[in-house]
Amino acid sequence: MQYLFFICIDNFFNIQNIMKKTLLVLFTLIHFITYSQNQLPNVKLKNLKGELVNSNLDFQKKDVVYVYSFWATWCAPCVQELDAISEVYGNWKQKINIELIAVSVDDSRTEKRVKPMVNGKGWEYIVLLDTNQEFKRSLSIANVPYTVVVKNNKIVYVQNGHSPGGESEFFEKLKSL
Repeated sequence: MQYLFFICIDNFFNIQNIMKKTLLVLFTLIHFITYSQNQLPNVKLKNLKGELVNSNLDFQKKDVVYVYSFWATWCAPCVQELDAISEVYGNWKQKINIELIAVSVDDSRTEKRVKPMVNGKGWEYIVLLDTNQEFKRSLSIANVPYTVVVKNNKIVYVQNGHSPGGESEFFEKLKSL
């Protein structure tokens, strides 16, 4: 009987150790998931000149609001959104410290359409090419248009989709950051 008692106690403490380890692993995972959702990943992309740019490290000026707009040439709402913002972008830049980075998710087949479209539209944005969609995947973006707003190296706002005429509401949100 005494022997059985010690086996039960030993098993109880083994279960406690397993539970402690499981909880430690769980809390660690939660910490990393939470941390990754607040930080922009470091992904190397090309700009329209063919130069490599780091998605995070090259855009770290203090108190600058970086708006990453994920789009594609074949996505009509994306082009509408960037056209609408283009009309008011100069005004926005006068009122807040903002930089818009248009991240094209066109693949290698449609990538050749990006530069002519940007030049034809007269967009004055920084344009990056995410042809293998690594940046898009690292942020778990399912559809475009998708907007990620970063300030002081933290993701502070995310917007999925585009509503025509929603630029003024979006600008009010940017001013409040």
